[in-house]
Amino acid sequence: MERMTRQRSAIETSVGQAGRPLLPQEVLALAQRAVPGLSIATVYRQLKALVDEGTLRAVQLAGEPPRYEPAAHGHHHHFQCTRCQRVFDMHGCPGDLAHLAPAGFVVENHEVTLYGCCAECAPPRRAAPQRRRTAA
Repeated sequence: MERMTRQRSAIETSVGQAGRPLLPQEVLALAQRAVPGLSIATVYRQLKALVDEGTLRAVQLAGEPPRYEPAAHGHHHHFQCTRCQRVFDMHGCPGDLAHLAPAGFVVENHEVTLYGCCAECAPPRRAAPQRRRTAA
């Protein structure tokens, strides 16, 4: 285990408090609030060390660079906004998906990612028009 430095602490705190998986560049922006001189190379080095020791885990989405989140989150799934590209945690799981696998296959694990617009990017919903009551 590496020693705790200001840089490492700022990186770990940034990922832990974000509430969603972060790209290294997002980690850098947040951690620089506590350590202004922090470099992207240090962020990558510390993210690798934190993953190797089991404090963080990498979230891999097809065709995307890895994002990082606390390993303590346990089994869960993700939602990716198709507009801003941010990834969010989804709490809950559809459960055992073995029945979807071809006959004879053994499911060992699964990942579910939903795609759409996050709350910040989604267009505001308009209220449904109210019906007028007519007197009888």
